[in-house]
Amino acid sequence: MSYVNHYTPDTKPTVPESELYGPTPYDINFAYPIYEETLENKRTKLIPFIPTVHAEAYWKQVGQRPEIFRYYPYIFATLREFLTWFELTIRRQSHGILFAAIDKTCPDPEHPEWGGSFAGVTGLFKTVPHNLATEVAFVVVFPEFQRTHVAKDMIGVLLRYLLQLRSASPPGLGFRRVQWTAHPRNAASIGLAERMGFKREGTMNWAWVLPDELAGEGRPGRIGDAFSGKAGRDSVILSLCWDDWEAGAKEKVEGIIS
Repeated sequence: MSYVNHYTPDTKPTVPESELYGPTPYDINFAYPIYEETLENKRTKLIPFIPTVHAEAYWKQVGQRPEIFRYYPYIFATLREFLTWFELTIRRQSHGILFAAIDKTCPDPEHPEWGGSFAGVTGLFKTVPHNLATEVAFVVVFPEFQRTHVAKDMIGVLLRYLLQLRSASPPGLGFRRVQWTAHPRNAASIGLAERMGFKREGTMNWAWVLPDELAGEGRPGRIGDAFSGKAGRDSVILSLCWDDWEAGAKEKVEGIIS
């Protein structure tokens, strides 16, 4: 038996300067409907992150605060790096999205059109449409809005959006599984997930190869492999599934965001 293997490694993708902020008019390129009424409560709303609108304000909040990303699996050194990642990893992948969280209780005189202050971001990643499964990830609450209603509100309305049936009022996407992963030492992230009804399932060992900037939060990697000498990290896995939602998690979340 004979065979060939014509595989060649992909070159590292890049985004031209003219495409960093996406197309005009802006296309979020998301495979699911955006139900605005489901994605907000009286204090907080989630809206699609649009680079021309939100990127500069986002970078102003996080660009000089690398400690925010201490427990993340990646970190961006420049706004251009972030925009490249966003364009390639989120906008061009039709089953992922990043939302901007707006605190409606705190007006921003510089951006009255936002209906409040830009308070953080959260998104959907690793969506598997044929399994009705997705992951809530890249949860960032800006320091000025931490220990307020923002974190619980933004996760609560996002869970409602993901787990409500499309026939419900307000409507949702009808996913069966919503996953949350966190660095094992990120007690704040794990605690937030558990307060919102997520259940811990276990630990996925060696889930990430870490960049050198985050090596201190990982474990020494294997010598001699493709990333020899680079640290890695584990991830705690939690989930909130449709049967949990219908068995009381819905009422718990609605109580938090009401």
